[in-house]
Amino acid sequence: MATKQFKAESKRLLDLMINSIYTHREIFLRELISNASDALDKLYFRSLTDDSVAASREDLKIELSVDKEKRTLTVTDNGLGMTKDELENNLGTIAKSGSLNFKKENELKEDVDIIGQFGVGFYSAFMVSERVTVISRAFGEKEAWKWESEGAEGYTIEPCDKASWGTQIILTIKQNTEEDNYDEFLEQYRIQSIIKKYSDYIRYPITMEMEKERLKEGTGVDGKDPEYEKYTEVETLNSMVPIWRKSKDEVTDEDYNNFYKEKYYDFTDPLKVIHSKTEGAATYNALLFIPSKTPYNFYSKEYEKGLQLYANGVLIMDKCADLLPDYFSFVKGLVDSEDLSLNISREMLQHDRQLKIIAKSIEKKIKNELTKMLKNERETYEGFFKTFGLQLKFGVYNNYGANKDQLKDLLLFTSSFEDKYATLAEYVSRMKEEQKYIYYASGPSVSRIEHLPQAELVKDKGYEILYFTDDVDEFAIQMLMEYDGKQFKSISSGDLGLETEEEKQQLDKQTEENKGLFDFMKETLGDKVKGVRLSKRLKTHPVCLTSEGALSIEMEKVLNAMPNDQKVEANKMLEINASHPIFEKLTKLYDSDQEKLKEYCDMLYTQAMLIEGMPIEDPVAFSNQVCRLMVD
Repeated sequence: MATKQFKAESKRLLDLMINSIYTHREIFLRELISNASDALDKLYFRSLTDDSVAASREDLKIELSVDKEKRTLTVTDNGLGMTKDELENNLGTIAKSGSLNFKKENELKEDVDIIGQFGVGFYSAFMVSERVTVISRAFGEKEAWKWESEGAEGYTIEPCDKASWGTQIILTIKQNTEEDNYDEFLEQYRIQSIIKKYSDYIRYPITMEMEKERLKEGTGVDGKDPEYEKYTEVETLNSMVPIWRKSKDEVTDEDYNNFYKEKYYDFTDPLKVIHSKTEGAATYNALLFIPSKTPYNFYSKEYEKGLQLYANGVLIMDKCADLLPDYFSFVKGLVDSEDLSLNISREMLQHDRQLKIIAKSIEKKIKNELTKMLKNERETYEGFFKTFGLQLKFGVYNNYGANKDQLKDLLLFTSSFEDKYATLAEYVSRMKEEQKYIYYASGPSVSRIEHLPQAELVKDKGYEILYFTDDVDEFAIQMLMEYDGKQFKSISSGDLGLETEEEKQQLDKQTEENKGLFDFMKETLGDKVKGVRLSKRLKTHPVCLTSEGALSIEMEKVLNAMPNDQKVEANKMLEINASHPIFEKLTKLYDSDQEKLKEYCDMLYTQAMLIEGMPIEDPVAFSNQVCRLMVD
């Protein structure tokens, strides 16, 4: 019997298929199962339009069998089958898809799925097989045909015997090599795990005779040692009905929780479940989960974001990162779509318009669910924000603030108002009529911030302060710039807009009168500060540091803590409290003992650095300096 050659382009594509297209060999079984499911769907569809076809969906199935001695894995379906011409056309020409043609030629019912539409998945079998044999008998035909190939060199077709319609694919598995273990595809539990992973929701039963072990009757009792015997049992390997395709009324909270914990290896119930079916520009089912706890590796390089992507119940990609924006990367779940555009391997997606539409829709659903939680379940949302709020703040900062409008209303900050979490909207709603800015203060903890000298006047005026305790907070706020027309203002920035015109004039007068003192202090401190001035914000504390420009003192600390050699410095101003006794001491020393004044300058600067939580150059020298001044 003559071997027929693949067309030249098909031969090149087959070689590419075997060596390059699929990154995981195990998906060959997914492809063959999907093709078998298509064949069953085709027969079922024909039964709906042709009374002579007595095919009940309950009778349709896919069978797997393994013969380790012959090294064969067989996939059998009782679907529509193929004629000689169809074998020739569909398997002799790679990328010739019978499923795609069938779909175009028929107006399919809603419950008929045609998964394989690109005609190349079948050839993934050659990744694990040295020979592939296809025996098929088309429904209504008496004659069966056998198609056989050992790869790119060609194929043969000859008549054969087959008792009933349908298709049988026999894979002769390759021998092991030093690099590759092909025996795994002859192990029943490995096959079972592949089916569970990729084809669990194929709507027809996938069965296989499984070898099991049980206690031999009459042993293990009355003092007899237990003996075990092996037996075989036909088992259905797939669950068939995806939970996400069920109506919400059919699924209990316990069902969702059990599915989540089993699927995503979590020990705790999810905080929220989003179950939706969307039709329109994109048709898909989604089942999303917001975890109640941070995954152990969430803030590490090992964490991979993404949703599982299915096409008609067949797993296409385990983690499709493009379906989630980074700021919602904590969401777990899956999307099952009927109309995604896939390229020649179901494993690799074209990043086309359809996928982008689904991703945008998913993003909106997550945002709406979080907004609803914030409004109606405040305590639950605050718990969520403690767990994942940092990710939302990074989302505001990333990409130069491109997503700030999407996320700004989801942010929470601890506030001086009753020491509770506050949204930006809540802060603005409580602003006093004359208040110009949204005030904030940065520090390592709320307790440290509450004792900052710079906060005194702001609190005295009765203005609320937002407490920024995360490293990213100030960076995010700089991207946000303003909220509801109100600009953000650090209590450590230059002009807080708090003093009256009369207070300004008085301060300017004192500054002019003591210009010589401030110039001397600046010269003493050198490049450590940009300048020395009287403070507009201090009431009881003698001294503080403030900053001018975009880089704050807290941002300097954050950036310099990063593992790089580049160090940055904020433009620091040393502010002196004119009503504190220390100021009177400084003015006297300026006139009487400028050498001692230099010591006071250094000490006050170091004190201000310590208040800010900044490292000081020489703690021992500072300690000795304090002691000298104490005994003078």
